Amino acid sequence: MRQKMTFERNIKDGILTVLELSEVDPGVVMPLHEEDYDLREIVEASGQGLEQFKAVLRRKSLFPTHDLCAKLFEGTKGFFKNESEEKITIEYNDTESFPVEEEFHLEESDVELDALLDEDGDTKEDEIKEIDSEDDTPKFTPEDTSEHEN
Repeated sequence: MRQKMTFERNIKDGILTVLELSEVDPGVVMPLHEEDYDLREIVEASGQGLEQFKAVLRRKSLFPTHDLCAKLFEGTKGFFKNESEEKITIEYNDTESFPVEEEFHLEESDVELDALLDEDGDTKEDEIKEIDSEDDTPKFTPEDTSEHEN
């Protein structure tokens, strides 16, 4: 899920407003949640490191993952140091937190698929005819009282 986190500071009131937006459909972004913080407190927390920033940022109503907190922390370092900036938006795609898959390489020493197919998949035409020759139609007699009668 793609997210946008907007940090907007109101220096006059000493408030930092964090707005969480999410892409609900391709190209359609909707606001999810807005949270206000004490500007001085979050600026101090940002200066003390990721763990302190994460502790101040997380609340019951806004609880970003560790990966998102790390990205927000890195993205807002300059924002909090530069007091002339009023607003910053950080984009995050949660697929960034997935582990990177290793690319598969087939080596010469690996088992050959063709050899496996030749071993197990070799059926003669006579064997196929023999399997198909039986009548698979279910037969029921009047004495049969099973639940599966026609």
